[in-house]
Amino acid sequence: MDEEIEQERGELKEEENEEIKEKIKQEEKLEEKEKEEEEEEEEEEEEEEEEKEKEEKEEEEEEEGEEEEKEEEEEEEEVGKLGRRMTKENVEKRLVNQV
Repeated sequence: MDEEIEQERGELKEEENEEIKEKIKQEEKLEEKEKEEEEEEEEEEEEEEEEKEKEEKEEEEEEEGEEEEKEEEEEEEEVGKLGRRMTKENVEKRLVNQV
């Protein structure tokens, strides 16, 4: 009788140990899954940040290009004014020389 009781206790302890081991495995899997999700979120955030920086850089380059274009237009305008002024002066000199 005592042997049967001891055997049943032993079997119950084994079952409890197996249940505990299974719970530990489930917790470890859950923790691993949460860790993977966190890593994925971090990667997504990094990608979003990189994309944002890329867009900002492109905007800066575009603004610089527009600024350079505007400066070139202003320079061309100045050159045009100088050209007209010089032409006018040349015409006036010729007229003076003819007189």
